[in-house]
Amino acid sequence: MHVGVDVGGTKVLAVEIAGEGDGLEVVSSAQVPMPGRNASDAEVERAVADAALEVAAGRTLTGVGVSSAGLVDREGEWVRFCAHLPWRDAPVRSRLAELLGVPVVLDNDANCAAYAELAAGSLQDATFALMITIGTGIGGAIVLDGRVVRGANGMAGEFGHVQVVPDGLACECGLHGCWEQYCSGRALERVMRVALGSHLDGPQVAALARDGDRIAREAFATVGTWLGVGIAGLVSAYDPEVVVVGGGVSAVGDLLLDPARHGLARALQGAEHRTIPGIVPARFGPEAGAVGAALQAVAAG
Repeated sequence: MHVGVDVGGTKVLAVEIAGEGDGLEVVSSAQVPMPGRNASDAEVERAVADAALEVAAGRTLTGVGVSSAGLVDREGEWVRFCAHLPWRDAPVRSRLAELLGVPVVLDNDANCAAYAELAAGSLQDATFALMITIGTGIGGAIVLDGRVVRGANGMAGEFGHVQVVPDGLACECGLHGCWEQYCSGRALERVMRVALGSHLDGPQVAALARDGDRIAREAFATVGTWLGVGIAGLVSAYDPEVVVVGGGVSAVGDLLLDPARHGLARALQGAEHRTIPGIVPARFGPEAGAVGAALQAVAAG
């Protein structure tokens, strides 16, 4: 069997998929907490292996696809840098292949999410589109004529580290004012901490928002507005026909996406003289990266 594993800043998610086209679905999944912000390379890789083996549930693994945040090289061998993980110029693919004893395919998480949505989701009919993933940070992918545009070094789409506020909040990447500091799971938690003086994680804030909590909904509105502002810059640069949003923070749906749509319309230059692209949810939501990784593992044999 083939398994897809998505490696994020706070958790590792593994999935088993079945079917194809509109019938493609996740049939089982497992989630392992990230060992901690100061975890070693080996601890993160062990968490990846644990999640994959938990989904396999004693069955024989044939191959594993790994969806990682950060800068993955064009050949899918190395994670060169990730703001939320310890990997620095790390030969992640070969180390995981040795640890698991099966072939491993490695790609950037947003690229994997786009791969899933191209195969059986919200990008199936798109000619030129953008994929945005919002979790601990922000990832992105560019889609042209049914394929992911990877850039000269395989690192295109790192939208989360575009500066939106000069001399703004410090980012874990080492810069200041990055978009993901205002629009991400960490940004959502910060808004709630300022409002309530206590720490709640993203899923807790989402649960409150779904239950109608005013402060939680306002927090999502704040983050959603920043999402729209950032997308406005990307629309000016790329002119996509649609923007697909996935990742863990997107699980609340229109509580995030409606403020983003309003933010885009207000921040986009010449908005009244152009077609404003739709902002739509990923069919596979927070699981899109893992699903795309599994699909790549299957394709690799």
